[in-house]
Amino acid sequence: MRPREPAKVEIHCPACGRDAWLTRKAQYDGFTKVGEIVACALCGHLFDSEADIPYKNSRTPKVFTEADRPRPVQIFNEDEKGKMCRYCAEYVVNPFVQRCALHQREVEATDTCPHFRPKPPPEEETDGLSLGPL
Repeated sequence: MRPREPAKVEIHCPACGRDAWLTRKAQYDGFTKVGEIVACALCGHLFDSEADIPYKNSRTPKVFTEADRPRPVQIFNEDEKGKMCRYCAEYVVNPFVQRCALHQREVEATDTCPHFRPKPPPEEETDGLSLGPL
């Protein structure tokens, strides 16, 4: 079962020129519902059809613009990022300590080294079931 989408209720009324809510009232002929009256909640302006209703574009007010967004944070330059121990071929990780195999000492992932050698690209994983050519 598909969840029901909430009804649009916020409009910009062409009659009063304000942002308002839309009111919907059932119209009856005796005890039979024959239609629905759709009007502006502030001024009572009636809309003839759903196509004539100027709904607001979003449910949240636009307080900030794209110019207000912060610039993306870049901690490392590209050349610095590439020389960190984390990306070095000599970097060895186990559950208890991180080590440099070249210098035989404990290191952190963000340490840098002048003897940096990049890791080779990762090999494609195989399922381990193929025996190769027979």
